[in-house]
This record gives sequence, structure tokens and C-alpha cells, in this order.
Amino acid sequence: MKVHLEYGTQGLDVDLPDRNLVGVLSMGGAAELEDPAGEVQRALDHPMGTPALAGLARGASSACIVICDITRPVPNTLLLPPLLAALEGAGVPRGAITLLVATGLHRPSSPDELRAMVGQEILDAYRVVNHRARETEEQRLLGRTGRGTPVYIDRVYCDADLKITTGFIEPHLMAGFSGGRKLIAPGCAGEETIKVLHSPQFIEHPSCREGVIDGNPLHEELLEIAGLAGHDFMLNVSLDADRRITGVFAGDPVAAHAAGVVHVRRAVGASLHAPADIVVTSGAGYPLDLTLYQAVKGMTAAMPVVKKGGMLVIAAQCAEGLGSPEFTEMATRYPSAEAFMATVMAGPVRIDQWQLEECAKVVRNHDVVVVADGIPEEQRRRLFLRSARTVEDAVREGLNRYGAGATIAAIPKGPYTLVQVDPAAPL
Repeated sequence: MKVHLEYGTQGLDVDLPDRNLVGVLSMGGAAELEDPAGEVQRALDHPMGTPALAGLARGASSACIVICDITRPVPNTLLLPPLLAALEGAGVPRGAITLLVATGLHRPSSPDELRAMVGQEILDAYRVVNHRARETEEQRLLGRTGRGTPVYIDRVYCDADLKITTGFIEPHLMAGFSGGRKLIAPGCAGEETIKVLHSPQFIEHPSCREGVIDGNPLHEELLEIAGLAGHDFMLNVSLDADRRITGVFAGDPVAAHAAGVVHVRRAVGASLHAPADIVVTSGAGYPLDLTLYQAVKGMTAAMPVVKKGGMLVIAAQCAEGLGSPEFTEMATRYPSAEAFMATVMAGPVRIDQWQLEECAKVVRNHDVVVVADGIPEEQRRRLFLRSARTVEDAVREGLNRYGAGATIAAIPKGPYTLVQVDPAAPL
């Protein structure tokens, strides 16, 4: 059977043997909104748990709107114009409105990326700046959380009268779901804050994983940080498999995010009757599979449906290679996941170690094989992950190992799909 995986900008068609294929796990789906622009305007005028945005903005002398970077396919060109119009209509001067790109510890957005993210008209008319987590003087210390996390947040955000976040809600490998509070931290947090949020004390907790909100200590920590920093209004959307808008969630950040999570959980869920011997997945295509760092999300998302000791094959283009210099150095240094974890548990937190730690979680339980055109061969040889030239090559190897009757499942959209094992699922 031919299965189309999300891969780069074009996708990747792979042939999987029909006799072994037990499931193609696709999102349950939600209907595309017939009038997304109208729904965004309605959400701004009639938000959840808070007055209309225009009412909140009245009397504010400045505003900061936080947006995602290029790794998140947020439809900013649809969300931002009515949001900006509401602010200016309420009297906030255009020159006092800043769009802050929530880079976290990602690299800054390039001019071309900024243009793609917000459109030339907005880029020309408004101040658009990248958050720079490593620049200590650009952060403000707001105190510590109950767990002791130092809270450093971008001064641009802290200094604004009105604090707004945009984005979209999807499953997230640590925080349960993205969106809402996550735009503030780690999105606009300082390096020291981000390091703690991504330390083993959170990552190794069993509830820090996709789809889990209740009892997730990272989710709770992010809400506390947002409370310290201030979070006046949120405008998030949900997207379908083709990145069309299926829901708009605006207003009080806690209430609106919770409503969005309920909607997304129902829309993106997919079940398999029993764990498979071999699972073929993706990094969700561009922009999420630009680097191996981001593609790790496809690995962790697939774990619930892979047999322990089974094979997980992930196709991710990785057009920008492994990731940041810090991630690249760590990923190519250690001969095994166990060797890497020994250093993680014993030493201070290093930038980007958390994503390699998530990768190590998968490798400790499964045989992970990466198909990635963008990773140089010299780097592939030094990873504690294995590589294959094609998905079909990796699957053939798996069938030789597990036997001709081995079961295979596929997850075309990778981390955008929230998968689980459910014995009641169809065989």
C-alpha cells in the first residue's frame, strides 16, 4: 500500500506491504471553518471569560503581541490584521504596538521568514522583533515559582500595558499541548528559565508527555510563570491535517486554552488495536522537520503504539541539519543513549539537551531509524540513532528481524496526531 508521509514541502510516498499493515493512523478530524476570518473577528468581539479585546485595550498606552517563529505554521496573516485593528481602534498607538517573536532558544527569524510569517504590509507598518533568550540584559527577573524556577521574561513583553499571545494548539511532547501559556515560557523566557523548564526534574516525569494536562508539572509551572509575567488575552487556533482552521479560541488565556485542548484532543486522536512491531512516522513536514531537533517530536508522539523493542522509522527531511550548534555537538558526541543520559543526570543543564533527552527516551525502548536527506553522512554515523537510505529499506530490515508476520502501522502526520492503543479499536 502506498502511504503519503509529510516530509519537507513535497511529502514522501512510501510503499508498505499490505499483508503487514495493521493501521494508518490519521487524525479523526474536525470540520474546516466556512468563514475563518469572520470567526476570528467574532472571537475577538465575544471572547471566553473576558471582555472584548477592544474593551481590554481601551486606556492601554502600549501592547505586545507574541507570535510563533517559523517552526510553527500559524496563520498570522489571518489572525493579526483584525487583532491589530482592534488595538488601534481602542486607541493604542501603532508605534506602541510590538510583535515579539517567541523564539525561545531557537535561532532568530530571518527577514525572509518574518515576511513569510506576518506579511510585508505588517512587517513594514509595525515593530517586529525576535526574542533573544541568551541576552541577559534583555530579560527581567520576576521572581521564582513555587518549585524554585527563576522567572526571566523578555523586557519588551514585561513593559507592555497589554500582553497578548497568538498561536495554535497541538499535542506537545512535554507540555501536553502547545499554545496559550507556552508562548510566554519558554517562548519569551530567558536562558536560565528555559534550562530549568527543560531539566530532568520535568522531562523525566511520566506526565510530561503528549496529550497530558492534568498532573503535568510542566503545564502547571508554565501557568504559574504566565501569572507572574501577566497574560491578558490569547488568540489561538486549531488546524486540520491540511493546516486549515477548524477552531478559534480567544479570551482569558486559561479558559480559552482549556476549551481549545478539548477540541484538539477530539480532532487529532487516532487509535490502534495493539502496539505494532514496526511504526513508520514522520516529522510532520515543513516547517516542523527542518531539523532533527524538531523531528524528535515525531519520535516521542509515536511511542505509545510501538511495541517495546520494536522499530520506529521516522522520515524527516532535516533541511537545516541536526539543529543548533549545541544540539549538534551533543547529538554527535555520545556513542549511546545510556552514555548521554549518564551525563544529563549528573551535570548542569546544557542548552538543547532536553530534546536529545527526549530522543534518548525513545531509543532506550525502541530501535529508531531515521530517514533524512538533510543530515550529512558524516553526522549520521556519529548519532546514537540509526539511519536508512529509504523508509522501505528500514521496513525490510525490520521484517527480517521480527519475521514475515510482523505488524506495521503508519502515522503520516507524525506529531500532529495523538495516537494511543485501544483494544476496542477496529482490527
